Amino acid sequence: MYLTDKLKATLTLILAGGQGERLKPLTVHRAKPAVPFGGAYRIIDFTLSNCIHSGLRRIHVLTQYRARSLEEHIRFGWNFLPRRLEQFISVRPPHHQGTSSWYTGTADAIYQNIDTIEDEKPEFVCVLSGDHIYKMDYGSMLRQHLETGAALTIGAVKIPSSEAERFGVFECDAERRVASFTEKRADAPQIPGEPGYCYGSMGIYIFETQELIRRLREDAELGDKSSHDFGKDIIPRMIGDCPIFAHDFVDQDGSDVPYWRDVGTIDAYYDSNLDLCSVAPQFNLYDRGWPTYTLWHNEPPAKTVFDEDGGRRAEVVDSLLCPGVVVSGARVRRSILSNAVSVDERSEIEGSILFAGVSVGKRAKVRRAILDKWIRVPDGETIGVDRELDLERGFTVTDSGITVVPHSFKFD
Repeated sequence: MYLTDKLKATLTLILAGGQGERLKPLTVHRAKPAVPFGGAYRIIDFTLSNCIHSGLRRIHVLTQYRARSLEEHIRFGWNFLPRRLEQFISVRPPHHQGTSSWYTGTADAIYQNIDTIEDEKPEFVCVLSGDHIYKMDYGSMLRQHLETGAALTIGAVKIPSSEAERFGVFECDAERRVASFTEKRADAPQIPGEPGYCYGSMGIYIFETQELIRRLREDAELGDKSSHDFGKDIIPRMIGDCPIFAHDFVDQDGSDVPYWRDVGTIDAYYDSNLDLCSVAPQFNLYDRGWPTYTLWHNEPPAKTVFDEDGGRRAEVVDSLLCPGVVVSGARVRRSILSNAVSVDERSEIEGSILFAGVSVGKRAKVRRAILDKWIRVPDGETIGVDRELDLERGFTVTDSGITVVPHSFKFD
């Protein structure tokens, strides 16, 4: 009951304004947290679902870049919490508190909403990122925060040292107290007894409210002398000045190797999605004890058409089919077909991700490709087969050979 009360006394702020530059062209028309994942979901659904399961029910989503798609998704898909019980998920675009600028860093995004924190009067503030894929009980992190008497607790994941340049990394003592914190450091300190690994920041923070407010105001006063970022500015200045502890990430799937992914590049995004098609995927979408919630579309069941006498045969292997999908005498292998996708006879879809509403005509071939929403693939067309042709048409093709057909592209 004590922890439940403390969770109720926690205000959650989710940073969801990221441009996702390395995910373009998927992020040309939408923010990174709004990018579809796993066929039926958006990336932000995983963070929001973690909040619901953990007992965090006072949530503001801070948006900025290309926010319309994300805001509509939250408005229509995440409006089920009862406001009369002081439970809510609200969208907060920049309201330029005392300034005319957009958010200039993670700390600045929270600072520009400092009036909201003061109005809500929470005991704790939980700051999360809205663009990672994982399952985590934030309640256990808050419990540790209370037991240690920390001013700040940071979510920590063990990462290979070779990847340290992509993360904030830190050192801890035997009690998990943070001794140093630096951003994107190639020579990151390794974990004692585990050569080749270091602790990386998950971008998950639990602050004592008054400590957070004080630090944000001090940082804001620095003006151009600060980048107004938690990892680069706020946290390094706090070390040695107040107790900061790391919380080891525990995967709700119970895996020995916890699953936490920053799907920040096309290749990472593609690999994480296609892993869901494996016989034993690393990330379990079918966990009834920890379901992932999303905006549910009123689509009919997925359907495959089998007509041996008529010469059509639907073959679907190691693939995810969302509601409204129709595979009509086509072959689909190791692919993800989102809501309302249709694939016509004698077409071949292999190792591909088709966003909602994509329509593939007859005798088409799509290989190792990502097709954005509502693309119409004509009869006999090929995608991911001829690299030079794909580049000529303006498609993005990664070094590993993943082809991306952008939103609103129209074939001749």
